[in-house]
Amino acid sequence: MGKRDFVDRVDSVDPVGEFNELLNIFVLFVTLSCTFRYGRDDMDVMGIAFRRELYLVTRQVYPPMQDRDKTVHTRVQAKLLRKLGNNAYPFFFEFPDNLPCSVALQPAPNDVGKQCAVEFEIKAFSAESQDAKVRKRSTVKLMIRKVQYAPESQEVAPSVEITKDFVMSDKPLHVQATLDKELYYHGEPIKVHVNVTNNSNKNIKNIIVSVDQVATVVLFSNDSYTKCVDYEDNGDSVSAGATLKKVYTLLPLLANNRERRGIALDGKLKHEDTNLASSSVVKEGVLKEVMGIMVSYRVMVKLIVGGSVSVGLEVPFRLMHPKPDAGIIEMEDEMVFEEFKRSYLRGIIAGDDDDEEGNVSGGDDITPKEK
Repeated sequence: MGKRDFVDRVDSVDPVGEFNELLNIFVLFVTLSCTFRYGRDDMDVMGIAFRRELYLVTRQVYPPMQDRDKTVHTRVQAKLLRKLGNNAYPFFFEFPDNLPCSVALQPAPNDVGKQCAVEFEIKAFSAESQDAKVRKRSTVKLMIRKVQYAPESQEVAPSVEITKDFVMSDKPLHVQATLDKELYYHGEPIKVHVNVTNNSNKNIKNIIVSVDQVATVVLFSNDSYTKCVDYEDNGDSVSAGATLKKVYTLLPLLANNRERRGIALDGKLKHEDTNLASSSVVKEGVLKEVMGIMVSYRVMVKLIVGGSVSVGLEVPFRLMHPKPDAGIIEMEDEMVFEEFKRSYLRGIIAGDDDDEEGNVSGGDDITPKEK
């Protein structure tokens, strides 16, 4: 594969078009699958398995269905064909525009098994037919990701205000929270402008400003996981009849939330780090119920008045990756080749599955060798 990240531009998605190098096999098929997992693969409750294939398509690569020289190849495929010669056979997939992006919920440190996630996988296997039983040693799997970059246009900077009346107080409390912009990039500080006008006879004892991540599992249960990923609590107070204008700075990072169960993360590849999940952007007309996991962010401003009384407001925003520069995209076209070689090394446990790490699985007796 020339790359593992395929960009969802909302109205279109990068196609998957690469190659297989064939040596002494009968029929080779390649599948592209999108799977949503909301529990262990062996979990079954009232006949419902908490694992569902959202998308599955299969192509026969060898023997080729059409003349290779007459097909149109991508630039990456052309490079691979020149390097690998006659044993290389290209394939091509197109993503539907209604599939979710790669996202996973972070497990707790002591959790076992595969995490709740939306995953994409390319699988090549040799068999007598597409429906025949596939032996693990005849299969090679490669995890890929479907990602989204931030749009070029910015929405209006969000601002929310609220007025709160209290019993036995002639005048109200007014609170306003404003962000500098609506779209932030991962690793970028978020400045929250808070303006408090306390015309009431109540004293504000504390102000807490936080960033919440809301991950909604929309496919099975519509469960929502709300996690605070950063906050600022300086003990600011506002006495009756006083005002406060202050800018709070928040920086939501995965580095500060690595041990917390249920944090939504961007899809992770083996041996690579990841980050907090990006905000979900869905094409108009696509049903959200088939998106697996929807992610959104909001700034919460909470004023503690006293006892059980509090005043709060929330300001929504988006957190995404910037679109890479053309030069960076050009550098990503440099390919890394992995050779899958049969080996009979001692210490390999029969039946051991590398899928747990979510990268490449070559079967019982196949291990990747980087070149």
